[in-house]
Amino acid sequence: MRAAFVVGGLVVAGSLGAFAAIEAQKWPIASMLPGLVGGSNATTAAAPPETEIRPAAPRTVVSEVSSQASSEAQSTPATTGQAAQVAANTAPPQAATTGAPAAAPTSTAKGPAPIAMPKAAPLACNNPNALGIVRTVQIDTTEGPGFGLEHFRTHDFLNDHEVLLTFDDGPWLNNTEMVLKALADQCLRATFFPIGLHATYYPEILKQVAAAGNTIGSHTWSHKDLSKLSVDEAKNEIEMGASAVRMAVGGPTAPFFRFPALRHPPELLTYLGERNVAIFSADFDSFDFKMHRPEQVVKSVMDKLNKHHKGIILMHDFQKATAHALPEILAKLKANGYKVVHMVPRDQLQTLAQYDQAVLKTDKLPTLDQRPTSSVVRTISE
Repeated sequence: MRAAFVVGGLVVAGSLGAFAAIEAQKWPIASMLPGLVGGSNATTAAAPPETEIRPAAPRTVVSEVSSQASSEAQSTPATTGQAAQVAANTAPPQAATTGAPAAAPTSTAKGPAPIAMPKAAPLACNNPNALGIVRTVQIDTTEGPGFGLEHFRTHDFLNDHEVLLTFDDGPWLNNTEMVLKALADQCLRATFFPIGLHATYYPEILKQVAAAGNTIGSHTWSHKDLSKLSVDEAKNEIEMGASAVRMAVGGPTAPFFRFPALRHPPELLTYLGERNVAIFSADFDSFDFKMHRPEQVVKSVMDKLNKHHKGIILMHDFQKATAHALPEILAKLKANGYKVVHMVPRDQLQTLAQYDQAVLKTDKLPTLDQRPTSSVVRTISE
């Protein structure tokens, strides 16, 4: 019995040894352990070294250029590292310690090289209790970013209880001037979207808007609904309006545009993007053009603010009720803890020569006198 076990064991051991020898010929140890054996016996290529893949840094669309602590209402553009990144509520990407820097995003926008917008003069404020401007932000209009939560949600740069004041359809006799006085009394600046035709009526008023340091965009030539026009007709409305406003101001204006009735045909959004013009809707519309009494305008604005707690407010300096309501609106903003933000463009609008000429052809017969009407006509009795 013992001899049988011994023989069986030897048979099994021999079989295992033979199997191991065969496998050793099929799988040499040098190929199984290339890290332990020198030479070039490896049968597969070495893995490529790992490379860091990083997305391109987002373009800063909105940068804070001054705050209430600044000595000036508007300052020179912030340098890289000073600018507060608020576009899309994202922080700027951290610089990598190794590897090549991420490539800057390329622009598909057309047009001439940008020209920087001159900074406005410091805002002189003699009212120690004024509402004032809490901060000024600078807008990079490259490729036509959209603002206003009624239609665009990419760039929401206002904090809780911050408002941005915007006025459409001016300039208009008396009403725009009342709006300017209400703003000046509270040491404020706002953004105006004038109609080109109105600018030709009252260029001296629009010059006052600019002289006060307000930002001036445009709102078409004659306030037509662009969604009902051909693309070429709509472009004519946009460009003639922009040319007329710039000519009336007699200086740089902002590449800011607001569509009449807030109707935005997609092909015109693309066109404005190619022109590097920012599009402004609103966070809410006051609908002041439907109101005849100042108290109605005050209630409309404050009721919507109580709902939204911040916003780009759309009003009209063309409207008499709004002009009379504005002092009370500003008082209520202050009483309810709201802060006013002002915005300026990084670059100035560059109009197109053919539309400048089109505006000139609409002018009345030229005269030597270039004085404003207020200097020519005065009331001597009532």
